[in-house]
Amino acid sequence: MAATVTDSGGVRIITEVIPATDPRAAQLASSSVPPAPAVSSFQVKGFRKAQPKLLGTIHIVTGIIHFCFGIILTAAEHRDFSLPVASGILFWLGVLLLVSGSLLVESDKRENILLVKACCVLNAGVILSTLVATLIHATAITRSVPGCAGGPLLQLRQEWCFNPNTKALSNGLDAVAVLFCLLEFCTAVAALAFGCSAVRRHSYTRMAL
Repeated sequence: MAATVTDSGGVRIITEVIPATDPRAAQLASSSVPPAPAVSSFQVKGFRKAQPKLLGTIHIVTGIIHFCFGIILTAAEHRDFSLPVASGILFWLGVLLLVSGSLLVESDKRENILLVKACCVLNAGVILSTLVATLIHATAITRSVPGCAGGPLLQLRQEWCFNPNTKALSNGLDAVAVLFCLLEFCTAVAALAFGCSAVRRHSYTRMAL
């Protein structure tokens, strides 16, 4: 172990060489490494104020309901598909909600700003998709029951076309779907608002550093 003393401007500088086997070398090495910034953790905690686990659970449950509705209506309508079934909105919106909900739940478990960004992108897609789905279901309410629309004079209609309960049931299913879309829209807006706020704070902190 060697030490060097240097005087410079009334200041005495002592330089000491410590061998690698010295226990103090390990302590100096660990203290010289700067601690990982807690910026990402701080921003994710801000995002958690939106209760992403709860929002994700809502998306997952409503996504499963949309998917089940799609399967049941596709099997029940046979050849004459209604507008929501023909557009496939029940299936691809259900898949999008499942993926978005899974990411929201995962973001509540892991402190990762990349997960928050992914949630923002998917929830923006959910917002647009729910608006499109609401328009499709509202249009379906104004249209006739599939297979019962006016056609050629010789075209025979099914017996259930003359039952007023058939149209009421169809409108009721579309109305329930619109309510689900409204719920999904609100949860997606909440997740997107808190997520974008966390991402902006993260970007601003990085620029400040």
